[in-house]
Amino acid sequence: MATFFTAVFLISSISLIISVLLQDDKSEGLGVLTGDKDSFFGNAKSRSKDYILNRITTISAIVFMISALVLVAI
Repeated sequence: MATFFTAVFLISSISLIISVLLQDDKSEGLGVLTGDKDSFFGNAKSRSKDYILNRITTISAIVFMISALVLVAI
């Protein structure tokens, strides 16, 4: 049982690290002054890369925390 949760813990931690590293920077920087930012209406939120990476990050974080708690309890 501990081996299973250790494997889940490792897979979720690796997927969490990768999904966070692949996300785009949310800060606008000096683009606010020049208006050099993409339009809000130009992005399709349901299937965009940001939405998918955000979902993967959330799920990986939940699985990571649950598996960490289970490993402590074992």
